[in-house]
Amino acid sequence: MHVKWRPVGEPISIVVGKNGLGWGIGVLAADDNGPRAASDPVKREGDGKSPAGIFALGTAFGYASQSLQGLKMPYLNLTPSIECVDDIRSKHYNSIVDRSVVAPDWNSSEHMRDAGESYRWGIVVDHNGIVKEGDNSPPQANGGSCVFLHIWHGRDQGTAGCTAMSQNELETLLLWLDPVRKPLLVQLPQPVYERLVDRWMLPQLTDVPLH
Repeated sequence: MHVKWRPVGEPISIVVGKNGLGWGIGVLAADDNGPRAASDPVKREGDGKSPAGIFALGTAFGYASQSLQGLKMPYLNLTPSIECVDDIRSKHYNSIVDRSVVAPDWNSSEHMRDAGESYRWGIVVDHNGIVKEGDNSPPQANGGSCVFLHIWHGRDQGTAGCTAMSQNELETLLLWLDPVRKPLLVQLPQPVYERLVDRWMLPQLTDVPLH
């Protein structure tokens, strides 16, 4: 049975990677039944692209010891020892770890507490197996790491590979998300979206204006 999509709220502005989008590793394989054209870029570590595809959402995070009041998603307080490993040679690649309890084997990581206003609030995008639950496949080396929804620096400044928005819009989104309903992030270039709208049973773009 096809369930009709229902828009909630007004469209919001977001920014993605400074170098656009590349097919990522999410709920559906990029080569599953041919959604990815041969000429489409593929997400790689350090390419400045956000992942295209369909992705589950994991743990919310932030600097506060307590989560936003009313938050239903699990919450991680970003203490100074929390890092996201982006070293492709590490066994902890594309994992959020606590350096105080994990023996470091990496030479490169994102110290999440040091991200300024960007990570005051955020949520983990399950790209390339970052969420270690269920039957998730382990991360593919060089497939891209540490992808989040977070607070932007401004509408004219792309990210290193995340999806960002204003703090107010992000807080509204975080409070709306409900893990029981298994929320998904769908992000695609508009021509690809239009190509897959029927196959993936997506809402028509005329129903959900894009900004």
